[in-house]
Amino acid sequence: MRKYEDALKRFEPNLNEEEVHRRTNEILEKCEENNTLAVWKFLYSCIDHTSLNTEDNKESIWRFTEAINDFDGSQSDISNVATICVYPNFVTTVKDALTADVRIAAVAGGFPSAQTFIEVKIAEVSLAVANGADEIDIVFDVGAFFEENWEELCGEIEEIKEACRDANLKVIIETGLLKTVSNIRKATILSIYSGADFIKTSTGKIYPGANPEAAFVICQTIKDYYEIYQRRIGIKVSGGIRTVEDAVKYYTIVKEVLGKEWLNSQYFRVGASSLTTNILERL
Repeated sequence: MRKYEDALKRFEPNLNEEEVHRRTNEILEKCEENNTLAVWKFLYSCIDHTSLNTEDNKESIWRFTEAINDFDGSQSDISNVATICVYPNFVTTVKDALTADVRIAAVAGGFPSAQTFIEVKIAEVSLAVANGADEIDIVFDVGAFFEENWEELCGEIEEIKEACRDANLKVIIETGLLKTVSNIRKATILSIYSGADFIKTSTGKIYPGANPEAAFVICQTIKDYYEIYQRRIGIKVSGGIRTVEDAVKYYTIVKEVLGKEWLNSQYFRVGASSLTTNILERL
């Protein structure tokens, strides 16, 4: 428990709500200069093309994957999406259908609430990776966070990270539930210290999705962590990002806070379903 308290103290003083609001608004004033053809093309390559519907089935996921296959190489100046993201039981379907040079991501660990046994979470993650998932998206234990039970919260993430083997781990902190700047910053720090490769804003399923101020806090915390440890952590924004203009806002925040080193699909992702089509229509 002490090591997690020490980790949080290394990032004091905390960000101020008023300062976050002011700095985020200043950054968003620069959105128009980034609302360009080149940025739209870049954003397309950072999409985790997502289907997480109750009615998903093998046939629909196969068609979903085929659409990405069809795009691959059709535009010489536009790279394909970063990943196809599905429920873990459809990883095999995507792997069998996929011919494009695109990674496979799976939500796991009792998504979207994370309310299940740790043994079930580990098994689900392990099976998804064994079936071909390159990336795993989990929701961290928000209940343990609100109890300030850092040992349980972080220990679980560490176990899941180990089960990921070589797959990247994205930890979803549900910013719409955490709400405050202080909570979002603490959740980001604890998740990074526990092995997260990406911090993801939201599931987009239960609570409010991404918002610019939450993204700013995550980016600033990732930057602070990098300055101490020289390790880059990615950010994934998700939940309610449907239009090109929505995506440009988050591009602008990442660009202004983290810099050009994060402006690639290795460290910046947008989780979306309809955005893929919307960007192509705009292009």
